[in-house]
Amino acid sequence: MSTLEPAITERIQSEINSQDVVLFMKGTPVFPQCGFSAAVVGVLSHLGVQFRGVNVLEDNDIREGIKTFSDWPTIPQLYVKGEFMGGCDIIREMYETGELMEMFNTHGVDVSPQ
Repeated sequence: MSTLEPAITERIQSEINSQDVVLFMKGTPVFPQCGFSAAVVGVLSHLGVQFRGVNVLEDNDIREGIKTFSDWPTIPQLYVKGEFMGGCDIIREMYETGELMEMFNTHGVDVSPQ
């Protein structure tokens, strides 16, 4: 695994710390630029979870850096209270089994399903 420049690590950590739920994604929550990002946005929106979207397409350092930071090769990536949860397939599976709702509840994240 390659190492990240401290400045990039700091920027990523700052984004993760900026809100309880942070999604590193392609595009924005209003206009996702890939189907996987759109799927995770859809799940979070359906659950009524407030989250911050970080558009990795706007910054290649963040786009490549987040993969090294999390040791996860794909985007989107979801963080809850600073903890990496996974990518699209994991989030979708957690949603379908009820595990995602349970995780939000145990982490004290407000959920108001639509």
